Amino acid sequence: MDARAELTIAYAAYIGWLVFGLWDFLLHRRSDLPTTSGVKESGLHGVQIVVVGVGVLIWAALSPTWTLAVAMFCLAVIHACSGYLDTVVADRTRRIVPLEQHVHSVLDLAPWGFVGWVAWNAQPARRLEWSPAAPLVWFMLIAPTVPTVLLPWILEFRASVMARKGA
Repeated sequence: MDARAELTIAYAAYIGWLVFGLWDFLLHRRSDLPTTSGVKESGLHGVQIVVVGVGVLIWAALSPTWTLAVAMFCLAVIHACSGYLDTVVADRTRRIVPLEQHVHSVLDLAPWGFVGWVAWNAQPARRLEWSPAAPLVWFMLIAPTVPTVLLPWILEFRASVMARKGA
């Protein structure tokens, strides 16, 4: 498979992952997350978003090396740990329906797939090498996150803070 086809598949997987993230936020809304697990769970969603965002940004800014693969692995571990804590918090206060658990499965698996993809394409260098992607690539990575992840999370977190205040 040529590099262009591989990147197209990786991008389609990325967009799919963002769609699953949006679906998860819709399921949270349906289960009234702001008045149940609220700020604690939504805060952990924010941690997961930041961790994934950092991973995407360093992937777009650096050449695929073994050092980058190790950094991505560390971010995937942090994402998995915060995802586990997210479930612990949610499980104590609200029902997590089977559909939400399956959506979480995709969200939990995707970072590991990305780590594998980076490792597969990694050069044996033991340093981080600056090699920023073209501006269009940055736009294609960042722009879809606003409506699918950032805005839904901001609305969820805001509703959780308001519910905590009793407004």
